[in-house]
Amino acid sequence: MNSLRTALLAAVFAPLTLMGVAQEPLASPAATAETTLAGQSVTIHYNSPAIRGRKIMGGLVPYGQVWRTGANPATTLITATGLKIGTLDVPAGTYTIYTLPAAPGTPWLLIVNKQTGQWGTEYHQEQDLGRTPLHFDKLSAPQESMSISFEKTTAHSTELHVKWETTDEWVKVEAAK
Repeated sequence: MNSLRTALLAAVFAPLTLMGVAQEPLASPAATAETTLAGQSVTIHYNSPAIRGRKIMGGLVPYGQVWRTGANPATTLITATGLKIGTLDVPAGTYTIYTLPAAPGTPWLLIVNKQTGQWGTEYHQEQDLGRTPLHFDKLSAPQESMSISFEKTTAHSTELHVKWETTDEWVKVEAAK
C-alpha cells in the first residue's frame, strides 16, 4: 500500500517539479541579430554567455583556438543574399560562424563554416567556406553578456560586431554586387 501511495504522489508532483525546472532562465539565453541588405534578410542566431566572474579573453575564450562565438548550439548565419564579409565571398545560404581569437595586438579571424545544425563545440576545418580578419576596438566599460550585432547599417552595407568583456571584434559586411 505504501508503494502505491508513493507512486501516486510521484505521479502528481513530478510534473510540478518539471514545470519549475523548465521555467529557470538559461545561463546563456538565445539571441538574434538581424538586418536587411539590398532588401534581403541577414540573421544570426546565437546564445549569449555572461562573464559571471570568469576570465573571458585568454581564458574561457582561449587565444589561438577556434571558439564557437557564443554558447550551446553553434552560432548560425542565415543570409538570403550573397555577402562580402571582409575579404570573404559568402553565397546566400545557411552557415555556422566561429572565430579564432588572438592575443591583443594580433587580428582575430572570423570563420564561416558550411556545416550546420551541430553543437557549438563541434568544428571541422575542412568544412570552412573561408576566414577573414576582424578589426578590434576596446569597449569603454566591460560588457557582462556577449552580443552579436549589426551596426552602422545602410541599404547595402553594415558592420558585424562581436562584443564581450572589453573586446569589440568587427568586420564590414556588404551585399554582393
